[in-house]
Amino acid sequence: MAGEVVVTIVGNLGGDPELRYTQGGIAVVSVNVGSTPRTYNRTTNVMEDGETVWVRCTAWREVAENVAQSLTKGTRVVVTGRLKAPNAYQSASGEARASLELEIDEIGPSLRYATTAITRRAREAGAGGAGAPAMTSTDPWGDAPKSAPASSDGGWANPGAGSAGADETPF
Repeated sequence: MAGEVVVTIVGNLGGDPELRYTQGGIAVVSVNVGSTPRTYNRTTNVMEDGETVWVRCTAWREVAENVAQSLTKGTRVVVTGRLKAPNAYQSASGEARASLELEIDEIGPSLRYATTAITRRAREAGAGGAGAPAMTSTDPWGDAPKSAPASSDGGWANPGAGSAGADETPF
């Protein structure tokens, strides 16, 4: 949507993701991401930590379920999303505070200091919309290689044949 502020945050999860469901059954997850700036102090020749900035991040539907299954407290993440207006509130000690909130578009583990293994989730029925190819249990993403041409030459003996409407050789 026009006029929204899109930001990317790199930081660590302050706690395990909190997965909830709305009354309508829609999944929503909340995570706190803390980002601490580090600067080099030339007088002491030491890296110094700045004040940690905490951002409350929220994801919905399948992304929410994926976050809850994949990420845990302390995981370094890269989050991209739309920044919401800060909420002003008063802390238990009476201090005036404001919280930042980010509606997550994309989130994943940072691979700077860690490795990960990716597991694709099978699409739910109807998730592809009308006209989506039917899925099979052996190929849930429709990534199966196309069947080879019937001729034994692999289609290279006559490259123009079979390319309906193409005027050029396919290479």
